[in-house]
Amino acid sequence: MKSKQVTKKIISGKFKNKVLKLPSKTTTRTSKAIVLESFFNTLQFDIIDANFVELFSGSGSIGLEALSRGAKNVVFMERDRDAIKILRENIEQTDPSACEVLAGDTFVNIKSVVKNLQKRDESAYFYIDPPFNIREGMEDIYDKTIELIASLPKERVELIIIEHMTGLEIPENIGAFSLKKSKKFGNTTLTYYM
Repeated sequence: MKSKQVTKKIISGKFKNKVLKLPSKTTTRTSKAIVLESFFNTLQFDIIDANFVELFSGSGSIGLEALSRGAKNVVFMERDRDAIKILRENIEQTDPSACEVLAGDTFVNIKSVVKNLQKRDESAYFYIDPPFNIREGMEDIYDKTIELIASLPKERVELIIIEHMTGLEIPENIGAFSLKKSKKFGNTTLTYYM
């Protein structure tokens, strides 16, 4: 028996109610609706005409929600092959011309994202949702993520948002950025850096 495809809908904006497919739970986990809602309520008007970068993007649901709500363009970064296939199908539901998919290692690909922003003299919102470090092979994922954040040039960053396990100790300051606020949703927390 083939398992039923798991889906979710875009909540608001010009692609509202478009159905997005979700990759298998074994390789990625999806952001909860309540987390999404809170995040977009916080950023409501700020992301209009902004650049948005979704790291470890899985199905792309956050970036596509940002696009639906007026982001100018979205860069998706994902390594898992199955997730990328689903991500590309989801992008087809929206505006592919405003989306770019960087397949492969996020920690390597971030350099070209920053280079492109520098070339255009623009900044972006960075939404970072690394795999939980309890997954095999991911033990150092948060250390690497913190190094990645510290490497971002501050003039290219509007805001950094990390979705992480509640209870994870993360520093007040990372590189040029300091913690603005944290919001808990059960076992998931959103932390904002500026």
